[in-house]
Amino acid sequence: MKRYRAGWISDVHLGTRGSQAEALLQLLRTHEFETLYVVGDLIDVWALRRSRYWPQSHNDVIQKLLRAGRKGTQVYYIPGNHDEFVAGFYGNYGAIKVAPRMIHTTADGRKLLVIHGHELDAVVQNIKWLAHLGDIGYQILLRLNPPVNWLRRMLGLQYWSLSAYVKRSVKNAVNFIGEFEQAIVRYAREDNVQGVVCGHIHSPVIRNIEGVTYYNSGDWVESCSALLEDFDGHIELITHAGVNVVNLPHTEEEEAEVDVFSDILDGQSNAGKVHVS
Repeated sequence: MKRYRAGWISDVHLGTRGSQAEALLQLLRTHEFETLYVVGDLIDVWALRRSRYWPQSHNDVIQKLLRAGRKGTQVYYIPGNHDEFVAGFYGNYGAIKVAPRMIHTTADGRKLLVIHGHELDAVVQNIKWLAHLGDIGYQILLRLNPPVNWLRRMLGLQYWSLSAYVKRSVKNAVNFIGEFEQAIVRYAREDNVQGVVCGHIHSPVIRNIEGVTYYNSGDWVESCSALLEDFDGHIELITHAGVNVVNLPHTEEEEAEVDVFSDILDGQSNAGKVHVS
């Protein structure tokens, strides 16, 4: 078991077929954190409104996070745009705190603003129907990845992500990322912090922008990435963590765990009943 002072994960998108829940479970089973930030889009309510998909591995992720809190990890859950219904439940729940943003102080004294990042996305904030349409397109591209890569394997070629390629190639997407990063600098200066940690755009990176350290924890759909802080304050980015893990066996404790999340999911399965703050 590897121990870290803090960790950041985001954009798991539980409730979608593209979520790499098994890979995240492997990370959570082999890494222990004093503080763990879940930086939004843990659950994809947008997808659950369209169709119900919730395998056991997605339950296991929720249960593992709750169990980490009970065993001493301070868990901060910062809702994103895909799980915005959680914004109606800000507050403390034992070792788990739900908040719109947090300030993290590293072991070496730096202050980092932690937000999901959709606050900086003009489309999400102002043209929600277009954001939903873009999400549907992204999900279609993700579903095309397996057949495309089956053909590539037959030809002796390595794995290649169609969805990531399209995202990188579209001129508007490239421009959007640039504007997003400039907004990060503005937020950092407004909050008087040395860096910003976020997710949202599924682009894991650590970069210095105009004197501000920008950390993006990426996603658990394609990158399988996380940010890890050691006890000296150094933060590293890991990607493709646990991607070779399939059908992880449950521990006895996990087998006995009661599903505490079903009632919330049942309450969110009907779009007309969803409360959005």
